[in-house]
Amino acid sequence: MSLFDILGPVMVGPSSSHTAGAVKIGYISRQLLGENIRKAQIDLHGSFLATGAGHGTDKALVAGLLGMKEDDIRIPDSFRIAREREMEICFGKVNLKNAHPNSVRLKLHGISGRELEIIASSIGGGQIKICKIDGLEANFSGDYPTLVVHNLDQPGHVTEVTSMLAHKGVNIATMQLYRNHRGGDAVMVIECDQEIPMASVEWLRRLEGITKVTYLSKIEKEEK
Repeated sequence: MSLFDILGPVMVGPSSSHTAGAVKIGYISRQLLGENIRKAQIDLHGSFLATGAGHGTDKALVAGLLGMKEDDIRIPDSFRIAREREMEICFGKVNLKNAHPNSVRLKLHGISGRELEIIASSIGGGQIKICKIDGLEANFSGDYPTLVVHNLDQPGHVTEVTSMLAHKGVNIATMQLYRNHRGGDAVMVIECDQEIPMASVEWLRRLEGITKVTYLSKIEKEEK
């Protein structure tokens, strides 16, 4: 445990879970989409829905989607900035089964037409968990470069991915495997110690049996 874990994040408040965690959820979701957002449907669950307005959760989520970090002084002005950037924001409510009270479902539409659905939770102290991506289990923190590979549940796909990482000198920190049923849809969630070359991510996207590849880079993307 570090001092940061005890004291919490450097942030614009008032709450590490409802504000700082919400900003991080929005920011990581934007990074996963990989481009600026044209439209975002934000559906709040549990405590995020009940008390989020008082903690600025709504503004914090939008700030993250705009590319702001937890300590950005512009967070309270995120609605205005979103309007200026012509980002369409819609809020709703949702009851997520077995979800943490501080949870949200984001349906994102990028400027190129790319789409992504995220369910994420703020679990305290500014820490978050990405729970689902496009309806499939994910369960990662967003603190490492993370590769999420959706594939058909067939032999060989795990080997293809791990062999590529080894060839590129990328060490695996954690790896999780999920599937909805035998022979159905599966997903690999791989947190790495190094960045993965984008050319290798694109190579994975072209493989037969790979249905979608999402990559979270920790290299900061320039705001536009």
